[in-house]
Amino acid sequence: MTKLSVNINKIATLRNARGHNRPDLLQAARDIERFGADGITVHPRPDERHVRYQDVRHLKAVVKTELNVEGNPTPDFLELVREVRPEQVTLVPDAPDAITSNAGWNTIEHQDYLRDIVTELKGLGCRVSIFLDPVPELVRAAATTGTDRIELYTEDYARRYHTDREAALLPYREAAQLAQQLGLGLNAGHDLDLDNLAYMAQHLPGLAEVSIGHALICDALYLGLENTVQLYRRCLSGGKN
Repeated sequence: MTKLSVNINKIATLRNARGHNRPDLLQAARDIERFGADGITVHPRPDERHVRYQDVRHLKAVVKTELNVEGNPTPDFLELVREVRPEQVTLVPDAPDAITSNAGWNTIEHQDYLRDIVTELKGLGCRVSIFLDPVPELVRAAATTGTDRIELYTEDYARRYHTDREAALLPYREAAQLAQQLGLGLNAGHDLDLDNLAYMAQHLPGLAEVSIGHALICDALYLGLENTVQLYRRCLSGGKN
């Protein structure tokens, strides 16, 4: 079954709005794991507008499943990863002022740079994933960096899903099949939700993990956090909501 890693950035955003510790980010991570998630994802950005670097340090001591830390490998980010050594690091080329991640790596242009980063992170004992668009040339170039996995950027799939879900998924299927041939593990994330997740999970070969935050937290406002985590897991197990 595809694993569910829950991105808790939006919980941190809510906490930061009042400057106190409500909601408690660490307790939320504990509860999300208890409710059935297979991992916790965070994406600390330089301005710390949601998850802060200190949160990542605290989460490493709390998370019992897997901690996935996403981000652009700036010097500060790499220093944090050297200290925390999460189970997985997902490399994302987001600009400091980006509202959210909106593009994958050009693994052809940045091949040597990424190879050096991947080598260091794997030396720390971290599994490494590279965030990229479903383009065969980019998948091939990613494989040369030594990365363990790629994470397919799924915004385009989500945008086109209700118009023609088969056509929307096609480039992702082709990228997934190529990743399997190249020996790469496969993750996916961005704009996945209770409407479009099950179809992707059922038809994307080799999908190891999805990382979902914004939609899941939005759903939890109406459905409750425990129920929502279990509904997302049901999508990944072949069930229908």
